[in-house]
Amino acid sequence: MNKYRSLDAWRHAHALACTALRFADAHYSARARPLLDQLRRAAISVEANIVEGYALSTTPYFRRHLRIALGSAAEVECLVRLAAEVGYAPTEPARELETLCDRTIGTL
Repeated sequence: MNKYRSLDAWRHAHALACTALRFADAHYSARARPLLDQLRRAAISVEANIVEGYALSTTPYFRRHLRIALGSAAEVECLVRLAAEVGYAPTEPARELETLCDRTIGTL
């Protein structure tokens, strides 16, 4: 069942989720809470949908879940950019997370 770990998409998504969770924790504030909570959920969704689609063991379900993961990755990218633009997070950590988003989106 752990063969999903061999997928490049999963590896990128896992790195994205770990980095996004650390990013959200590092830049947490009361005013940023709604945005960072949504960022966490979206980042987790990318990885979880890849694994769920893989586990369903059919090509149509896997493709469907990859599309959902792609949408969540785009959501992460949007939220990271927004966090940086409104001053909830510094530009450099946001840029690193955006690079991981790009890599994940490209793979998906």
